[in-house]
This record gives sequence, structure tokens and C-alpha cells, in this order.
Amino acid sequence: MSWLTSYVRPKIRTLLGKREVPDDLWTQCDSCKQMIFSKELEKELNVCPHCGHHMRASVPDRLRWTFDDGQFTRIELPKAPVDPLGFRDQKRYSDRLKENRAKTHLDESLVVAHGRVGGQNAVVAVMAFEFLAGTMGAALGEGLVAAARLAVLQDAPLIVFTASGGARMQEGMISLMQMPRTTLAVQMVKDAGLPYIVVMTNPTTGGVTASFAMLGDIQIAEPNALIGFAGPRVIEQTVRETLPDGFQRSEYLLEHGMLDMVVKRPEMRERLGQLIGLLRERDAAKAA
Repeated sequence: MSWLTSYVRPKIRTLLGKREVPDDLWTQCDSCKQMIFSKELEKELNVCPHCGHHMRASVPDRLRWTFDDGQFTRIELPKAPVDPLGFRDQKRYSDRLKENRAKTHLDESLVVAHGRVGGQNAVVAVMAFEFLAGTMGAALGEGLVAAARLAVLQDAPLIVFTASGGARMQEGMISLMQMPRTTLAVQMVKDAGLPYIVVMTNPTTGGVTASFAMLGDIQIAEPNALIGFAGPRVIEQTVRETLPDGFQRSEYLLEHGMLDMVVKRPEMRERLGQLIGLLRERDAAKAA
């Protein structure tokens, strides 16, 4: 039991009499451990007002923050085979999917929508870390292909927000095959002469990093996001050396040329609009 539940909440109840205090009134920052009013945190787009730490964001919030006036249209994604390997560990894979769908109200770890960003048409795909840690399976591959086709159909840029623990082990080789499949989806967008922008959020790891997350015309990351293939602990154990401070974090990768920019969340929509405008002008100039 934390000091918030054991000390702060009883004090608030004493001050307010017998009225019940909502469980979600406060949120503790993962980084500085400061307590923040949940309503204040919502206004700050889940960025800690004390230390600037970017907390995880849900898919609905990410879409609302990205599109102009929070207006967008979600598309229905193709259905992929459920539990193609009949996989079971401590639970059946099919049961895990049912539990996560009930908990998150999402069908899978990718959501695709279209609307306007910075006054310009755009297709946005958002990975849902809250759904099985944003792992990549056949459904995600199908979803990204659908997003690419929609971008080509609408003559619009494709923006992908990544957040993933990597490939989905319950789908075995089928999951690994989504690496070339998503790469082909990206190439479809590029062959059409459309911008492909990737925004990496915390964490972006595994097969996602090794495929479509690193293929953007512009590579963006949120501050202090963990980005890499294997985790730092695994790398240290493998090479038997101490890694530099900040290794695999956004700022380190920017300094070493793997990112084009690190953008704070409240500035993201405006920056994306600027980039879309610049890239479309470039493409129009090439075509002229």
C-alpha cells in the first residue's frame, strides 16, 4: 500500500467528511514520484508539470491530441485469424485476446483513423501499448497495410505512432513475418510519393523497431522514450560492458543520428502539420 492510499486519502476523507474520494483523483508521476491532480494532468496531455516526464497515452487520447479539433474518423481494419497456432502458456491465447479486448475496448494493438492535421489531410495509425504491450501480430500487419492503402487512396501522408514490446510470441513465425509485410506497406506509401512520418513513443522495441518504425522520411520521438531492439539489460549481459548514460533514449539517439528530432507532446500536432506542408511542397516541386 502506497503512502497515497494509506495517508493522503484518509486525510482527504477526514477533511471532506464522509464523502467518498474518487480513486482516480490523483496520479503519481512515474519519474519524479510527485502527485498530480488527474484533471491537471489531462490538461497537460499526460506530461508531468513538475519534471516534464511523458507518461503513456491511450489510443483515444493520442488521436484526439493529433487531429485538428480532436475530430477524426476511425476505419474498420481487416480481420486476421485468431490464435492460428492454438497457442497456450499459462492461459490460452484466445482467452488473452478476449480479456484485453474487454479491458481496453480495442480489437487489436493498432487503430487507424483519418482526418486533418495542421489543416491538411492525413492518415494516422496508433499502436496501443495497453493491448498486450502493443505487440505485433498478424492483425497489426493487416492494419498497417490497410492504413497504407488508405493513405494512397486519399493521397495523404501516413503518420504512425509506435509503442510496442516487439513481436507477439503467441503467433510465432507469423508474427515475425509482419516485419517484411509492414515494410512493404511503407514502401507502398513511398512509391506513391507520399510522406511517411514515424513518431516513436515509450517504449518502441523489438521487431517494430527493426521494421516499419525506422523507415520514416522523418523520424520523431517523444522525450526520453526507450527505443531499441533488445533492452539495455540484455545488451549489457551480452557485451558484458556498462552502457553509456541515456543509452537507447530519445536524446541519445538524436545525438547519434538515428532521429531527426525530439518533440514534446504539446508541440506535436503543430510540428506534424509543418512537416506535412514542407514534404508535400517538396514532392510537388519534384513533380513539376
